[in-house]
Amino acid sequence: MNPETAKIAQKEFDRAQKELDSNNVLAALACLERALSIWNDPLWHSRLGFCIAKQRGQLTQAFELCRAAIEHNPDNQIHYLYLGKVHLIAGNQQEALQAFRQGMKLGGSPQLEQIIAVISTRKPPVISFLSRDNLLNKFLGIILARLGLR
Repeated sequence: MNPETAKIAQKEFDRAQKELDSNNVLAALACLERALSIWNDPLWHSRLGFCIAKQRGQLTQAFELCRAAIEHNPDNQIHYLYLGKVHLIAGNQQEALQAFRQGMKLGGSPQLEQIIAVISTRKPPVISFLSRDNLLNKFLGIILARLGLR
């Protein structure tokens, strides 16, 4: 690969990262696909996986891309961030939390800390002397949440 094409691919990737930072996933997806068509860098696959899951709903392919990126570079906490985000899109909150915590073990980032704080915070049970798993607590919590009182 010549240096000019690598420079173009890196420029597209940088643009994609900027779009992801501003939460414009569709534009980031387009930039990432252009960058990867020029230069297939496995370090970019986790970001592409997140974009595909968010925009196209292709969760299987998104998980494969994130796991391939982790296999290629297991010490990069960014891959765990995007794997966790894909798990959140899929509705797997526990798996997402595990991925985020794994990313924190590798050095962490403010973004990971913020997501973990939001996900792992649970409201106290409605009736405090009953266990969280008690049916009365569950249903009261659901009803109050739907009414907007909790």
